[in-house]
Amino acid sequence: MSNLPDLEGLAIFAKVVEMRSIAAAASELGLSAPTVSKALSRLEKRLGARLFNRTSRRLALTEAGRQLAGRAQRLVTDAEAAESDLLAQSATPRGLVRLAAPMSFGLREVAPILPEFLALHQEVSVDLHLSDALVDLIGEGFDAALRLGFLPDSSLIARRLCAAPRYTVAAPAYLKRHGRPSHPAELENHVCFGYAYLANPDIWHFSNAAGDEVTVRPKGQLRANNGDALMPALLAGLGVADLPEFIVKDALQDGCLERVLYDWLTPQGSLYLVTPPGGPRPARVGALADFLSQRLARDRKGSPPKESE
Repeated sequence: MSNLPDLEGLAIFAKVVEMRSIAAAASELGLSAPTVSKALSRLEKRLGARLFNRTSRRLALTEAGRQLAGRAQRLVTDAEAAESDLLAQSATPRGLVRLAAPMSFGLREVAPILPEFLALHQEVSVDLHLSDALVDLIGEGFDAALRLGFLPDSSLIARRLCAAPRYTVAAPAYLKRHGRPSHPAELENHVCFGYAYLANPDIWHFSNAAGDEVTVRPKGQLRANNGDALMPALLAGLGVADLPEFIVKDALQDGCLERVLYDWLTPQGSLYLVTPPGGPRPARVGALADFLSQRLARDRKGSPPKESE
């Protein structure tokens, strides 16, 4: 015999007491009358006491049955209340969301729009973890993470939020001194800064609309795993870099950087929200995912910057 209480038997017993009939209780529970009778017999055997005196016309509680009836009903009431509370929580966004995001993207794109999300969902709080390291969602207890680029195969559930383009850029001063490359192969003769967040920072792959592909091994004095760390050297006119649009867009708009190789693109990734596998996603996580998808996609509408003449 199991050490756990027969909660199903107790719930069926409480319903029979409430309905004062095995047949009526069976109908209410969506069970057959024999199934209800077997559950009562199983419970009586476990407790070593008869709970009902049964005749062909009536069902009467024994003394043991009367003692158990109140407690069984309270157990059912408590269980129903617990289920109701959890169902309400699953329907209404509520609680803490632990979200991981790349450092620069989190600072530039996520943090500025979080106040709007928190105002919309006042029962949700966010623990934003910023790092360019790839966090272990399950091992480190995160509800979700934002990932840029291309996702490796994994058991995580991924939702694509929006495109995450990258541009090859340089400062006007650098281009004036060293010339503007017109083909990716010419980058072999330029100073190129490495962005170590890429899957393979030692190789840049380019392709164009005609289907041509070129592989370049960039050489330069600086590499960083954070794109913002390359910006001072870029703005100082010391080299060329291939960086995400969200890092360079302001400098492109201001003319501090210029896009080169406009007809050639490095592999264009996406922004994904990844969550652990298994079970329904909590409403608080779903609400944040929907918000980020709508806001980040909306903020990225428009034409990409063109190469300067």
